[in-house]
Amino acid sequence: MAKSLTLELLAEIMPQAKTANIEKYVTALNEVLPTFEINTPLRIAHFVAQIAHESGYLNYNRENLNYSQKALRAVFGKYFPNDDVASEYARQPEKIANRVYADRMGNGDEASGDGWRYRGRGLIQLTGKDNYTRCGEALGLDLTSNPDLVSDDATIAIQSACHYWQSCNLNSLADQDDLLKITKRINGGTNGLEDRTALLNRAKQFLEIA
Repeated sequence: MAKSLTLELLAEIMPQAKTANIEKYVTALNEVLPTFEINTPLRIAHFVAQIAHESGYLNYNRENLNYSQKALRAVFGKYFPNDDVASEYARQPEKIANRVYADRMGNGDEASGDGWRYRGRGLIQLTGKDNYTRCGEALGLDLTSNPDLVSDDATIAIQSACHYWQSCNLNSLADQDDLLKITKRINGGTNGLEDRTALLNRAKQFLEIA
């Protein structure tokens, strides 16, 4: 049987996290994880390691799109093909979101504002109108009309991360202790693998997984 997550235990797993941020989520973690069958020490260890990395140790619950001109060219070169276009959008997060997320994931065009409205939120970032709608339907919530719930409500932030986890069948990969595949499902690649590995090792240590 998995032990309850406590403030002290989570602080050991992610020493970089601020106490206030751990306090914000600890109750929701204990309430929500069992309802998604994240209920063994190994499943919990993998889940906590991933949300810790994805959220900057529980510090970020919404996407930061405050990019410089240079960063826009580097990260979103497809949408900012030259310096002139990039300079028009630099350091304007709402304008950037509306451009890079337009006409995909169920979002309308750039003028619709859907890119900003449905930007990434939560501990495993939910992005795009279609994903907000799907997650909301699964949780019995109107996240399409109230997308800020995913970042502002700690329980819903955990629920949305758990819904993503479940929809990607990550419990089965956690049972296999397959950090690499879990990371690829969440990240699309292996960004931050070293940090995710370190967090997982600490989680295993403090959850007493042999």
